[in-house]
Amino acid sequence: MCRYLIVLVMLFVSVASQATSQPAPLRVVTELSPPHQTVVDGEVAGISTSIVKAVLQQAGLDARVELYPWARAYYIASTTPNVLIYNMARTPEREADFRWIGPVASYRLGLVRLAERTDLNPTRPEQLLHSSVAAQRDDFSVKVLESYGLKSGREIQLAADILESWRLLLNGKVDYVVDDLMAIPDTEKQLKLPAGTVRFVLPIKELEQQTYLAASKNTDPALLQQLQEAHRQVQRQPLYQQVMLANLSPQN
Repeated sequence: MCRYLIVLVMLFVSVASQATSQPAPLRVVTELSPPHQTVVDGEVAGISTSIVKAVLQQAGLDARVELYPWARAYYIASTTPNVLIYNMARTPEREADFRWIGPVASYRLGLVRLAERTDLNPTRPEQLLHSSVAAQRDDFSVKVLESYGLKSGREIQLAADILESWRLLLNGKVDYVVDDLMAIPDTEKQLKLPAGTVRFVLPIKELEQQTYLAASKNTDPALLQQLQEAHRQVQRQPLYQQVMLANLSPQN
């Protein structure tokens, strides 16, 4: 009897050890940010999402993209192993907190105002100290605006996502919203607004950059290497070139 108990205990320990050694299932999180991340028929879509899905397919992996307000997506990715997040700005503050897989978007961010507000024509960010700007909570644009002297809760109004930022603008709660030049037509359609409701008035150089597909810090190293190699393969595809170059072309 004692011998059988020993065998059962050893079997239990072996099974438990195998269970605890299995890596956590892969998750992918992002925010709503047309045209890069949109929702079509209940599924997350968009031009950057197409690159992310191509990377997953190339790597032979399957994971459903989960949509959250940016602050929530950022928290999940910064605290949970085996979580991918996009589009993530690669800033010095974030460099050591994530594992970087590769770029999946090019942004040309700046200030957007209502077309009817012809009184608002800034030529440099320093002129915003007496204005109000909506930006997403925990977005890197907040740090950039703060570097020009603006304060969160005063000149900077924090929103959960880009649609909430736009609603603050439309309701006259703020003078500007930070958004991507290329995103304006898609967001106007999503909010059922006439084309030309808003106008892009001031690009901010520090907000023009590529953004990344990144992984949580404690992601399984073998999985990370698999994803990085898959991204290198996807970079050779026409889809990748179309997405990455689209927003860097000259704009009027």
